[in-house]
Amino acid sequence: MRSKARECAFKVIYASLFRQDGEFNRSIYKTFGLDQEESAYADGLLDAVAAHRQELLQALGGLSIGFSEQRLFPVDKSILLMAMAELKYGDVPAAVCVDEAVGLAKAYSTEKSVGFVNGVLAAYVRQLDKG
Repeated sequence: MRSKARECAFKVIYASLFRQDGEFNRSIYKTFGLDQEESAYADGLLDAVAAHRQELLQALGGLSIGFSEQRLFPVDKSILLMAMAELKYGDVPAAVCVDEAVGLAKAYSTEKSVGFVNGVLAAYVRQLDKG
């Protein structure tokens, strides 16, 4: 159920790198056939990314060794922002969140990106666990 919501949120975050449009969110939700609960979950992910964007970007910059967040592939950056927000502000087990993010990387990014996304998120989980 939440997989579709995550995929929609990822697409909206990715699109927001290029434009801001509330109608776009609704059209993506409609295309994926999200029900009310799934739409609310996607909205929650989007709200968390928007509210904590600078904090998440700063953390991402520190974790993506060798790449500033400005140099990251936009697809990877979008997946990572969403997953990091879900890890820190959501209620999903870390393993599920990382697995879902890796699945999105497999579907929408490059082969090398899969390992990169997994590695960055594993480091972020360790960072969060240290508190």
